Amino acid sequence: MTPPDEPGNLDAALRALPKVLLHDHLDGGVRPDTIVELSAAVGHELPTTDPQGLGRWFVDAAGSGSLPRYLETFEHTLAVMQTADGLRRVAREAVLDLAADGVVHAEERYAPEQHQRAGLTLQQVVDAVREGFAEGTALAAADGHEIRVVQVLSAMRQDHRSAEIAALALANRDAGVVAFDIAGPEEGFPPSRHAAAFRVVRDACFPATVHAGEADGLDSIAEALHVAGAVRLGHGVRLADDVHEGPDGAWRLGLLAHWVRDRRVPLEVCPSSNLQTGAAASVAEHPVTLLRRAGFEVTVNTDNRLQSGTSLSRELGLLVREAGWTLDDVVDVTLTAARHAFLHDDERGALVDRIVRPAATPGTARPGRHRA
Repeated sequence: MTPPDEPGNLDAALRALPKVLLHDHLDGGVRPDTIVELSAAVGHELPTTDPQGLGRWFVDAAGSGSLPRYLETFEHTLAVMQTADGLRRVAREAVLDLAADGVVHAEERYAPEQHQRAGLTLQQVVDAVREGFAEGTALAAADGHEIRVVQVLSAMRQDHRSAEIAALALANRDAGVVAFDIAGPEEGFPPSRHAAAFRVVRDACFPATVHAGEADGLDSIAEALHVAGAVRLGHGVRLADDVHEGPDGAWRLGLLAHWVRDRRVPLEVCPSSNLQTGAAASVAEHPVTLLRRAGFEVTVNTDNRLQSGTSLSRELGLLVREAGWTLDDVVDVTLTAARHAFLHDDERGALVDRIVRPAATPGTARPGRHRA
């Protein structure tokens, strides 16, 4: 890694660090030029056909404060992900973009039910994404970048297909699908609506991660843990409402916060996305820093790379530049992500070793300071 004495060196050091990405939406990371090309092929109308201008439109729309406009952005990405060829291309390019950013393990999530407008079956959707990931992985390896990308299948929490998606995830557990999730509007659509699906995956010894604690509060987090049996929390930043630092510097935690911290439940935090959705006011004031200081298992993620105009290296760099993090902190949360990846324990150990080796280079982060 490059010593982080100057801004350019920091960027290079962050890109060079082998990184782990646990929360990234496939339909939130499509290349603008791909959207332009595939939209023309399927007759879908875009706000602009200039790729650079379209990229700016996505970021502006997602950060406008208008929920309808934010949701509109996904209509444009989903429109080009309705065929096997389109899905394969988007999946392949996602792998290449992540690998170029230094990501070595990524868990890409998407909702198969949103990709059936042109007649694909749920299994055909999963197969196309898997094929795209395999193609991207091979191309990245040929370019000297080793990366592993797996699938997390999401059910839309406002709909009623969670049982189907849970069964689909289990049917593909030996073919690159590693977890079950629910996504979509959090408030008004609690995990208890999908209790049966979560019970099925839990009984099958299959992990679940739940979007909770972003647009809704502590009750949503509690249901994700106690009803859904989530072993990771997507976002989870509203947990900060249950965490307080006293004037003496001691932490005062509520019952739920104690439960999460005591059981080392990891938080899949996405700083830039949280700013766009109003879950945080700024990177400097983002709850991720408080939660990390209070001893929670914090990971840093991208959520929607297109809508936030971001990458994992950029998210980590923002925390260094605006929230006072050090490279030690960056390596620490990267190791936390590796330890909580949806892999078997021996595979997680190998992933941890892969991160520790370059981080141990003199002049960079010191892995000996990280919690085991």
